[in-house]
Amino acid sequence: MAADDSRGPVETRRAMFAAERRQRILEVMRANGAASLRDLAEAVQSSEVTVRRDLRVLEADGLLNRHHGGATLPGALSREPTYAQKAHVASAEKAAIGELAASLVEDGDAIVIGAGTTTQVFAQHLARHTELAVVTNSLLVAQALAAAPRIEVVLTGGTLRGSILALVGSAAERSVAGLRVRRAFISGNGLTPERGVSTPNMQVASIDRALAAAAEEIVVLADHTKIGVDTMVQTVPTDEIDHLVTDDDAPRDVLDELANRAVRLHVARL
Repeated sequence: MAADDSRGPVETRRAMFAAERRQRILEVMRANGAASLRDLAEAVQSSEVTVRRDLRVLEADGLLNRHHGGATLPGALSREPTYAQKAHVASAEKAAIGELAASLVEDGDAIVIGAGTTTQVFAQHLARHTELAVVTNSLLVAQALAAAPRIEVVLTGGTLRGSILALVGSAAERSVAGLRVRRAFISGNGLTPERGVSTPNMQVASIDRALAAAAEEIVVLADHTKIGVDTMVQTVPTDEIDHLVTDDDAPRDVLDELANRAVRLHVARL
């Protein structure tokens, strides 16, 4: 005998829509590893309230982990998204962050820039500067500045990490030992008040720490999808971060806690 399904056509249709929506959310998460509530709402063309409810269901099923303003996949502590996966995430926010961060650079500065899609966009906004010295382990940053005639670009040595197009390893770290620059501009995969900046990969964390150690001040560039997210390897603890440049979708409670820990906030408005 067939099972009795007492749901009417409206309830059945709603259940189908919810299942399709949640499947699409999982597809976005699998492509990027992490996503903000706003980005997910845009992807499924639903309200943030609806998506928040979906995230609760998916978390209860063990399919993702919720965090401030979004979600990550299980195992994201050690999962390192590739350059291709990160390039299209929060692209408008990264552009605004890059432009705002460039205002912290003055002609004649010596700076170091770490790897990442946000630091790549930041580098693109530096082309107008003159007599600038830039040390970087990022091929993307070097490429962005290659045509700027008044900017001296120094690439570290090291081993190419192809997934993020950056140089890592002991040779990269030795090449910046003994340097002293005004500011380091670094990114990462997560930023929390408790641990500071973190990344899933130990080699990436080591070169980022070496770059940060060369600077008088540390500037972190992180869009809202990274705020409140924790990953496996700590790069820079919160008490060493001088500036955070982020966007106005970053969770306010996390930003307030960072400000309470003496991090100077620079919030880009879209």
